[in-house]
Amino acid sequence: MSDIKDTSVHAESVEFVNKTESGFHKFAHSFTRHELALAKGGDESGAARVAASPLSRNLKGRHLQMIAIGGSIGTGLFVNSGKTLSNGGPASVLIAFMIIGVMLYTVVHALGELAVCIPVAGSFSTFSTRFIDPAWGFAMGWNYAMQWLVVFPLELVAASITLQYWNVPVNKTVWVAIFWTFIVIINLFGVKGYAEAEFAFSLVKVVSVIMFIIVGIVINCGGAPEGGYIGGKYWHNPGAFNNGLKGLCAVFVTAAFAFAGTELVGLASAETANPRKTLPSAVKQVFWRITVFYIVALTVVGLLVPYDSDRLLGASSHVDAAASPFVIAMQGAGLKAFPHVMNAIILIAVLSVGNSSVYGCSRTLASLADLGQAPRFLGYIDRAGRPLAAIGVTAVFGLLGFVCVSPAEGPVFNWLLSLSGLSSIFTWGSICFAHIRFRAALRAQGYQLTDLAFQSQPGVIGSSIGLAINIFVLGAQIWTAFSPTRGHATIESVLQDTLTVPVVIMLFVCYKVWRRTSFVAAADADLVSGRREVDPQVFATELEAERAELASRGLFYRAYKFWC
Repeated sequence: MSDIKDTSVHAESVEFVNKTESGFHKFAHSFTRHELALAKGGDESGAARVAASPLSRNLKGRHLQMIAIGGSIGTGLFVNSGKTLSNGGPASVLIAFMIIGVMLYTVVHALGELAVCIPVAGSFSTFSTRFIDPAWGFAMGWNYAMQWLVVFPLELVAASITLQYWNVPVNKTVWVAIFWTFIVIINLFGVKGYAEAEFAFSLVKVVSVIMFIIVGIVINCGGAPEGGYIGGKYWHNPGAFNNGLKGLCAVFVTAAFAFAGTELVGLASAETANPRKTLPSAVKQVFWRITVFYIVALTVVGLLVPYDSDRLLGASSHVDAAASPFVIAMQGAGLKAFPHVMNAIILIAVLSVGNSSVYGCSRTLASLADLGQAPRFLGYIDRAGRPLAAIGVTAVFGLLGFVCVSPAEGPVFNWLLSLSGLSSIFTWGSICFAHIRFRAALRAQGYQLTDLAFQSQPGVIGSSIGLAINIFVLGAQIWTAFSPTRGHATIESVLQDTLTVPVVIMLFVCYKVWRRTSFVAAADADLVSGRREVDPQVFATELEAERAELASRGLFYRAYKFWC
């Protein structure tokens, strides 16, 4: 009996070991190259390789919607809005953010139309390569990749700085190492790891902004422990505007930076199971984010904080909670604990940007490799659908965060930041122009707008307006670099404010001369590679059924679907 029992126990232990080995083997096997990546031949075109990218498709609708709503809410709103208020006054802030909001509305809808139709990896550079010029696609891809490469170590250092607010007696390098490990591990869980983390980060940021708006209205109406009714007195004294037209232009530039990351919802389309169903709703959410989380929140800030407050310019870094107009407003109302809450929110926002930087950079590098515009090894995608080589390169670049203990920290990071300073402007402008060329290609090749599963609400006119606003913001940045609102311009300051411009031009010209590329004619643009609809007739039937079902619903439901 004992022998039987021992045999049974041994069998169970062997079965347990086999299961364990099987699980470990499966884990180890997931890091090998994906079968589809192995099947991609060297003779294929870049567009075909990008279209066949074996990236994981685990993103769900709730992930995309939260990324769209809260993805770019960060220090640009929570802290740097204080600088914009000081430079231009509350009226300039509202005007600038409204105009930039209109521009982003057109950009995201243009991107949505492109990404729903052709949900390919590295959408921005891929669309520029297909519809504008391969040389411009090369420049835009590396411009976007460099933006996130630079942002990753900067955000690691920023996260360590936020903890100094609580006088934590731990060296900054320790926190840099902890945050670096945390973010890299999240991204090693694949797109679902990134998406779940971003969902949680964005949820916290969205709730925080809504709470501030509610509390801010109460304070303005005189319901705070300290201070009485405020109303619009700060719009009269010290006033609604500061530094005139130059102040407004300076606010335009900062407002554009505050929206950086909005385009990530389009980048994620390649890793969505059904972008035709989920992406349109996520794209439409941008309108509400712009309206509620920026315009309303900054309206409340402009009512509660005068633009001549010395504390707005007292920031020791771009993550200093003490210089946040949100904190200044709450402290003025007698809410003494709020700075600690805001500092925690800023920490979460910084980690969110760091998480997005690894995701955005790795996907862009992988797509550049497939297009033949980056070293081929960066296109390595494993069986779990992760661009491992690109994640590794981004992670290694993040180690620059350890420069925070060096005396050269300030100059190093100032120049790194200058590389990414105007990257978003180029990216957004290129999306608008690619959309204009995409519509021209549709006409030239005999397609109808009804063939599209999702159409940009502002259309080509909106993309033209968006492109014009981006060009205007670029010009405003160059003007304010040479003629700043405070102090005098130096060669170093001008270069740091405009370095992205010569870098992009250099990338474009060098690739164009090297590969002798030409502008893509509308009749020759690739409208096929990467589309997931196999049978055009079945696709058309499905679209017709969906539109008929929507038309049969009530007015309120149709209005809801139009906006959301």
